[in-house]
Amino acid sequence: MLDAQPVASPAMDGAVGITAVSSRVSKDYVRTKLPDGSFQPEEYAFGDGGRYNGPFRDASIDKLSFLDIARVIAASLKAQNYVPAKDLNTEKLLIMLHWGTTITGSSFSATVPGSGPSHLQSDDAIDIMNAAMLGYDSEGLIGTEYGTYIGHFGPTGSYRDQLMAEIEDNRYFVVLMAYDFQVFRKESRHKLLWETRFSINERHNQFDKALPVMTEYASKYFGQDSKGLLRTRVPEGQVKVGEPKSLGEVEAPAK
Repeated sequence: MLDAQPVASPAMDGAVGITAVSSRVSKDYVRTKLPDGSFQPEEYAFGDGGRYNGPFRDASIDKLSFLDIARVIAASLKAQNYVPAKDLNTEKLLIMLHWGTTITGSSFSATVPGSGPSHLQSDDAIDIMNAAMLGYDSEGLIGTEYGTYIGHFGPTGSYRDQLMAEIEDNRYFVVLMAYDFQVFRKESRHKLLWETRFSINERHNQFDKALPVMTEYASKYFGQDSKGLLRTRVPEGQVKVGEPKSLGEVEAPAK
């Protein structure tokens, strides 16, 4: 659904289109609230989950390193009382950071000789993959109840068509996957506590300028359940982002 509530104002230049966020939380994860209503601080460290490359070179994302992106995300995590860990014994979360640009069926066909109508099934598989990666599958409309073939007719009508149109365009995205660090440290297994997936259309945008906008919108769902896919239009969504400030190096917790 399109989120009807604006985040703040005024709008930020350099980001246009639909920003989408989907956030899910494990039943084992509950944040403690303090008497003033804020969340109790939780310590975390980032892990480099890697970049997923789009079909074309893009200077606006090519020039950013993992640390560049982590600094932007860290500012919004801080607003939700997630703080960088200083000690392995107190670190609660290992947040794996993934980012990149989706590859759509049309861009895939454009780069693979001989691609055409015979690759329709392959294009559908790419749509399903992108829907899962971007969180567009969170309402069960794409790639689950409809099997491997994606048609454009169904009980949801125009809403599902809107979702399809969005994932069939290349999108910039970020995925945060927060694992229980102490379980990983002591038992060598991955226990996912929460995940947040957010994205914006690549067309008419630049990743370095769009990243703070979509991160600001997504940040209120860090560690919270969005209860499905939420979408807002920018600049109409009026996402306010302050002047960028250096957070210094993203430090690993002390051993």
